[in-house]
Amino acid sequence: MSLQLGRQIFGEPANARNVLTPEQTGALLNDWVLNERLKLHMVQVGGLMGAWASEVEKLNEEDCWRWKMAGLLHDADWDQWPDQHCKKIIEHLEQLQIDPEVIHAIASHGPVHFGVDPITKMDKMLYAFDELSGLMHAYSLMRPNGYEGMERKGAMKRIREKTFAANVSRDDIRDACERAGISLETLVDFIIVHQAGFTSL
Repeated sequence: MSLQLGRQIFGEPANARNVLTPEQTGALLNDWVLNERLKLHMVQVGGLMGAWASEVEKLNEEDCWRWKMAGLLHDADWDQWPDQHCKKIIEHLEQLQIDPEVIHAIASHGPVHFGVDPITKMDKMLYAFDELSGLMHAYSLMRPNGYEGMERKGAMKRIREKTFAANVSRDDIRDACERAGISLETLVDFIIVHQAGFTSL
């Protein structure tokens, strides 16, 4: 089964900066994603995206929401339509006339799978946080106190341990860091500090 999207352009330039409200985004998430574990992953990635946009990129509130929305919806079709992963949510957002930059970020969150390279900072950070966030969450579940007291050293050890969270692509994590120009250690530290706080929309 190929998930290649077969195109590089998404949405219409005229729809730049058009977004869903947080309420509309939450309704879409709850309607499309029935798996609570997947929903938590999307909430965590969305939270990381919004926090990075605010704290590191120093973007305004409107732009931070665009980043967060991309994170919240990046896997929206994976639960019910895995054979249409990325394609279905992209087409739905295009029909809703959503900002093409948000749609492109979703389309490029797995370049090997979808055939779309991350170009913007939003693209690159969504790609960077996606797999790593899941691995860090798996690590937190192993620890008696979750993220509390978690240290970079322990997380890095798990990342190097290929049998741990074996479904998480280390190649994607490495590639994403290189494309974003950010060290893996920096991202791990950021996730340790922030991810525990992202449990609901």
